[in-house]
Amino acid sequence: MILRLPDLVSLFCEGETSSAPVCGDAKVDFDLSDSLKVTLTASETHPKYIRLRWNFTDCEKREGVKILGDAYERGYGNLSWQNISAERIMPWYILVSNGSDRNPDVTGRFTEGFGVKVQPSSIVTWQYDDAGITMWADVRNGGSGVHLGGRELTVCEIVFGEYRDMTAFDAGRAFCRLMCPVTVSADHPVYGSNNWYYAYGKSSHDEILADTEIVASQCAGLDNIPYMVIDDGWQKNNCDAPWTVTNERFHDMKALASEMAARGVRPGIWLRYLIDSRREIPEAKDEWRLMRDNNYLDPSHPEVIDYVKRITSMLVDWGYTLIKHDYSTADIFGAWGFQMGPQMTKDGWNFHDRSRTSAEIVRDFYQAVKDAAGRDCVIIGCNTISHLCAGMYELNRTGDDTSGFDWNRTRKMGVNTLAMRLIQNGIFYMADADCVGITGAIDWSLNRQWLDVLGRTGSPLFVSCKPGVLNDDEIAELRAAWAENSVQKNIARPLDWMENDYPSVWEIDGKEVRYNWYPIDGATNFKPKA
Repeated sequence: MILRLPDLVSLFCEGETSSAPVCGDAKVDFDLSDSLKVTLTASETHPKYIRLRWNFTDCEKREGVKILGDAYERGYGNLSWQNISAERIMPWYILVSNGSDRNPDVTGRFTEGFGVKVQPSSIVTWQYDDAGITMWADVRNGGSGVHLGGRELTVCEIVFGEYRDMTAFDAGRAFCRLMCPVTVSADHPVYGSNNWYYAYGKSSHDEILADTEIVASQCAGLDNIPYMVIDDGWQKNNCDAPWTVTNERFHDMKALASEMAARGVRPGIWLRYLIDSRREIPEAKDEWRLMRDNNYLDPSHPEVIDYVKRITSMLVDWGYTLIKHDYSTADIFGAWGFQMGPQMTKDGWNFHDRSRTSAEIVRDFYQAVKDAAGRDCVIIGCNTISHLCAGMYELNRTGDDTSGFDWNRTRKMGVNTLAMRLIQNGIFYMADADCVGITGAIDWSLNRQWLDVLGRTGSPLFVSCKPGVLNDDEIAELRAAWAENSVQKNIARPLDWMENDYPSVWEIDGKEVRYNWYPIDGATNFKPKA
């Protein structure tokens, strides 16, 4: 389908709705060139949503196709190619494709993409039916209409793509590049260790140094130095502020970073910027707090952004060269991605600054983190909104947590998101499908395969390895995986991703590789009581 003006435009504002591009004094305009730029102006009227509809002509209708949508933030084992379903809500972009990537003959293959360029000023979702496509742009401020005050808002830039005689995977990568022309990359491949998936917050200064020595020794001699990321558990309060105070198991975080670097790793650290449920951030004022839930800070408030920058600069000054910032989408909007449906957040609340859309506020918050971190500090977004951090952050966690104890969770969250969002890797950001959790609770025959595919997809490999659980042969496999991932030169793709939510057939460096993601008793997610 060639990019063109929509056939129908509807504008939803507080107190009124219009099946036209004008509602009160709010007005939607379009500029059609290489993309379709959507703009919105309003003075007294408070817009909430824009709905655009393109009705297919006879030559634009497709038969025998499957549809892939993206996720608001992380995937939750719910990403898949599906048949046409008119009610299905798909954030950011959709791919529509015929045939199967299992067939090496791509003659006659056809894939279309419908999406928006990254870092838009609205939350965009799509619906696809056999008569047309519908795009929704959520321009709310929190759960209320935005107060634009007469300014012109660039809502989004819509792009369509058509790709013939190529796999859906190749078409998806080409369309991702159309949506994200510029990639922000670290000057080295990012890989290494994270202590979460065996420690789960129970760690210490000495245990971090022991973890450091494991990854440093396993990667000794490699040109690219690995990371050792300290996850939740170092700060005073579990999963909560303040970040200036450690708990009794940690002492001097700046000294720890220095000791880690001296042992041969790049130090990384986790934090949760917007929480203050214990009211222990000394400078926090009541007006900093989010209307939706005052346990969280409001990122639209300029003093909150100043605080975020100060905390980021503090971590960088301590010597941490990677920051993993977590929970921000749930903290702001009050829901996880799988709970959101057609809306990221419920109606009835607003940010401190009512003049910007939610997307603008979140995007500015992300940019403040990156600006304060500087170019030499890598940012991993976790529970960050994918399309808003794309082209800004070096890495993004593309799926929900894997596990060191529950293999079914690793398969569901890890394998699914790796396969379905690998088209974004190296274009939006480096797509981090999460860790290999090694505790001894998961059979090595399963974790070995997860280690192998992560290590050889050209995406970041992070491992959480409990000391002492691997034998010499298994340690050698871990060492080899880290070595291969330290350069991230592999070319990989899932072949059965259009038929299988957890693809088992992959092409890696031109060769077909098969994985078996299931223990002998299959998917054991149902555990009846005795």
